[in-house]
Amino acid sequence: MAYSILTVSSSQPDIEMIREACDSVFIQSVSDPDRAIELIGTDKNIKVVIVDFELCGPNAPSIFEKIKSGPSGKDLQILFLTRKDHDEDETEAVRLGSADCLVRPLSKEIVKARLDMHLELVNIRALVKNKKENQQLIEIFFLQAPVGIAIGSWKEPAEDEDSNILNVNPMYEKITGWSENELRRMGWMKITYPEDMLRETEKSRRLGAGDISSYSMDKRYVRPDGSLVWVHMIVTKVEGIESSSQNHVCIIQDITQRKEIEHALKESERSKAMLLSNFPGVAYRCDYDQYWTMKFISEGCYELTGYKPSDLLNNHTVAFSELILPRYRKGIWDRWEEVIAENKPFRAEYQIRTADGIVKWVWEMGQAIRDRDGRVIALEGIVLDISDRKKFEQELLYRNNHDAWTGLYNLNYLKKLLEVRQKENQAALISLDLSPMHSLSMIFGFQYSHNLIKSTTSELKKICHEDCQIFHAYEYRFIFYIRNYGTQNSLRQMCIRLSDTLESLLAKERVNWGLGVVELQSYTNSDVEHLLRYSMGASERALKDGHKAHVPYLFFDERMEAVIDREEKITEGMMEVASGSRPERLYLLFQPIVELSSDRIVSFEALARFESEHVGLVSPVEFIPIAEKTKLIIPLGKKIIKKSLEFLSSLKEEGLGSISISINISVIQLLHKDFIDYLLSLIDSMKIDHEAVIIEITESVFALDFERINSILNRLRETGIRIALDDFGTGYSSLARERELNVNFLKIDKLFIDKLLLLEDEQTITSDIISMGHKLGHSIVAEGVEHDRQRAYLERHGCDCIQGYLISRPLGETEALQFVREYAPGAYHEKKGGK
Repeated sequence: MAYSILTVSSSQPDIEMIREACDSVFIQSVSDPDRAIELIGTDKNIKVVIVDFELCGPNAPSIFEKIKSGPSGKDLQILFLTRKDHDEDETEAVRLGSADCLVRPLSKEIVKARLDMHLELVNIRALVKNKKENQQLIEIFFLQAPVGIAIGSWKEPAEDEDSNILNVNPMYEKITGWSENELRRMGWMKITYPEDMLRETEKSRRLGAGDISSYSMDKRYVRPDGSLVWVHMIVTKVEGIESSSQNHVCIIQDITQRKEIEHALKESERSKAMLLSNFPGVAYRCDYDQYWTMKFISEGCYELTGYKPSDLLNNHTVAFSELILPRYRKGIWDRWEEVIAENKPFRAEYQIRTADGIVKWVWEMGQAIRDRDGRVIALEGIVLDISDRKKFEQELLYRNNHDAWTGLYNLNYLKKLLEVRQKENQAALISLDLSPMHSLSMIFGFQYSHNLIKSTTSELKKICHEDCQIFHAYEYRFIFYIRNYGTQNSLRQMCIRLSDTLESLLAKERVNWGLGVVELQSYTNSDVEHLLRYSMGASERALKDGHKAHVPYLFFDERMEAVIDREEKITEGMMEVASGSRPERLYLLFQPIVELSSDRIVSFEALARFESEHVGLVSPVEFIPIAEKTKLIIPLGKKIIKKSLEFLSSLKEEGLGSISISINISVIQLLHKDFIDYLLSLIDSMKIDHEAVIIEITESVFALDFERINSILNRLRETGIRIALDDFGTGYSSLARERELNVNFLKIDKLFIDKLLLLEDEQTITSDIISMGHKLGHSIVAEGVEHDRQRAYLERHGCDCIQGYLISRPLGETEALQFVREYAPGAYHEKKGGK
């Protein structure tokens, strides 16, 4: 007869698993217990009933009783479907007298083995019930059954009873290792492993008392060699066996291999549990629904969310979706659907709100779990707290886009805005150049100018509004980005307002400024870098020409564009020189300096010249300031020093070691940290006498930081290097500190020498400068001497040396060496005397 199995459950995955495990058996399924009772009463083929304990809930005892008390109840094998983590359900099932339990999560192999055993038991009952007709069939079945079968009494034996086993089949002997005679002699209790004895004794006691009609359990038998074998055992009372005291049938199945696998899995689970307990986040398994209904969630849940795992399981207190901030929910769901469709892993960063109301950043990585048909049955993954990382990233982003000095957006952020702006929209840049403030830093210290910049920033921010943003571009430069300003006159009014604000702040500091304006829509073909150069170039020009206008601002125009383009080309050329790719573009000329008293050449001044590939020969008056502004003066200056010393070595090789070289040095070079070390190292490596080297600086450098610069000069003088103060009389005007200057020479500026041709002797002050310089202990050099009259005046008033076209124009190295060879001391006076 074909028997069938009835499942009473609403879990479709479990039902499908049972169908797959028993594909040769007809499976019926209902989710209503009352309907199940009705079916059992009408369908005599139903012999095994699987009842979902979770579905029945507190009604499980009454449902079980109704099934058992039905017409065919005594012939049914009733199994309960329970959960692994619900031990109380399994205990209750045993108490009620269920034949067995299937524990979730279901395993196809275990379900098949268990149900096969129960179906075998159903077969035994049917055969025994009609034993006369089926005697031969019973014997064949008994001998060939794939499970171990023993017939006897499974109640606890009395002390005077020697045996409680009547018959066993060959499979029973094979599984236990004991023969039928040995088993009859010893009974089941003596071969049961001691640790399992207590559990089975209690079950067999209830069976013997009639409290239950069957029981099942996993237990161990001790084999003759002392080894253990695990079995799953079902013991049930069977009507029709002659001896009423031995009318129990025991069916066993060897599950040793499965137990070993379970043990390994348990160890794995233990390791996993330990890992998850220390996991810095959450591991989960949830349903594929928009609530992300949790079916498993690790203990880290509480630390991450403030909710216990039980709060989220099955949405008991709160659904995981409710923790996600609303603005992320749809995007996360859409992303899950997308990766599931593409069979890819899920990754996302989003924010959640904890039970305490704290917002945290989390990173989730997960994947879809599919059944054999490819259907998604769950989602699994991990969720990590990345709040600290996000905070760090935001701090980095803030630092990347903001100026630490002022807290304003920086040039980098302005460039980003300009890159994405709609070029057809009206916008302008106003660049503010406060570079004269650098002198305050040199005189009063960094903190002084720093505080002044901060107070200036605070006032300038008050001028800004929604369409006017301020950015701190460089140390002493600000840029305003203005949108929708209307007319050009509005920009002029903005410049006036900025100037009025700056006047109130900086007038007492005697700091000037320049404002440069660029209307961006006029330069749609220019990239961001050029637009910024245009605005800053205009502000530099406005600063330089500020004395010509009441408000120092200039609008960028085509003339300025040409100037800036020229400056860019010069800069590019100097960069090529600095990198070493075009060193020939920078070269030196040498102008001789003659001592008046002996008419001998005592020195040469090294004069740098630069020739641009694009604009031709460039005057030092033009390229030196550009080199200083771009800081190219540092690498270029080193090349100039090296070339100058090489010329000095050439003079020495010619036997002209008494001639010195005068090298012009920028204040930027002088203040550079490795200037002195570099200079001395180079001089020593070339075996040059320190006294043959003269460093020329302009008088104006002392206005920046007198004490610091004078200290550097003193260190140089202590090594034997001599110092010349160039352009004397046009820059630093504090005569009270003139005696303190650590210089050897004062070079009178050409401005005073030119006046010797225009004024009578008694009207000029050049003689006073010479006299004062001598009284202060300095030697005097006159620059720009071009006429005999000038030389004669300087000789009469005791000037030490002269330099200029009267002696020679600046010469190339070869010409300069030739000039020295041919120069005859005293020839000038002989020539004059001859006249």
